[in-house]
Amino acid sequence: MKKTIALMTALLGVTAVFTSCGSVSYKDGTYEGRSADFINEEEGDEAGNGYGIVKLTIKDGKITECEYNTYELDGTLKDENYGKENGEIKNKDFYSKAQRARSACAEYAKALVEKGSVDDVDAISGATVNYNEFKEAVGEALKKAEDN
Repeated sequence: MKKTIALMTALLGVTAVFTSCGSVSYKDGTYEGRSADFINEEEGDEAGNGYGIVKLTIKDGKITECEYNTYELDGTLKDENYGKENGEIKNKDFYSKAQRARSACAEYAKALVEKGSVDDVDAISGATVNYNEFKEAVGEALKKAEDN
């Protein structure tokens, strides 16, 4: 019995060492990260372009709040007018797709807070560019938050 308890204690100690070695701790605060510019090479500067910015709040080492927005290359926020031409919906399919991608930003932010890790956030169909920008921006924000 004593040998079993000693073995179990040793195994738990080894497990604790291995699990703590790879963990990163974060300082409490609010951090911002920005993705690189995305340019759709097939369509040039006309479509599918921009970048994402994420703002994370960390408390007690955990992500407690996340805000994620995407922007045109010129800095214009992709909002309810994203996908319109001169304030009008000229192509319903394009506008609908643009708005679905825009609404995915809030879903990505919510999932990150719920799951705690960007690796556990799933891509949403029709918003994979936003997803890739999100992951990159979160990575940048978390680098700033690392408790070295």
